[in-house]
Amino acid sequence: MSIFEYNGSAVVAMVGKNCFAIASDRRLGVQLQTIATDFQRVFKVHDKLYIGLSGLATDAQTLYQRLVFRHKLYQLREERDMKPETFASLVSALLYEKRELAKDFVVSGTASESLYGACESMYKPNMEPDELFETVSQALNSSIDRDCLSGWGGYVLIVTPTEVREHVIKSRMD
Repeated sequence: MSIFEYNGSAVVAMVGKNCFAIASDRRLGVQLQTIATDFQRVFKVHDKLYIGLSGLATDAQTLYQRLVFRHKLYQLREERDMKPETFASLVSALLYEKRELAKDFVVSGTASESLYGACESMYKPNMEPDELFETVSQALNSSIDRDCLSGWGGYVLIVTPTEVREHVIKSRMD
C-alpha cells in the first residue's frame, strides 16, 4: 500500500454558474481502521478561496500551514488577498510541478478513480448553486461508497459571490 493511501480520502471540486463547490469525505483512518469520523480536508485560505487536501493527514496539515503563511506574506506585501490563479501558481511551486487550472472539476484521494467517473457522468456546465450542491454531493457519495478507505459522510462548501454555505451530508457508515 502506498503512503498516499495510508489515511484514505476523497476530495472533489466543481465549478458552477458564478459559484463553485468543494467537498470531501470525513473519515480519518489508518489503512482499514477508522480513527475519526469528523476529519476536515477542506481548508479556508480566505473568504473566497478554499483548498482540499488529500493524502497523508499530517502532510496535508503541514502543507496548509505553509500555504497560509505564504498567503499572509502576500497580503502584507500586496495589501490584498490572493486571486485563485495566483494561489494555484503558489501551490504548483510548492509541489514542484506545473499544474493547469481545471475548467470544470478536479478530484483527488484514494476514491479519485470513481470520483472521475461520477463527475464525468453528472457534471454539466453553468449549474446554479443548488444544482451544483446536489451534483457534487451525489458524486462524492457514490464514490466513497466504492472506496473502503474513505467515507463516513461528507462535507460540502458552496461558495458564491455573496455567501458561503456549509453542509454535512450523510453516507454509509460501514
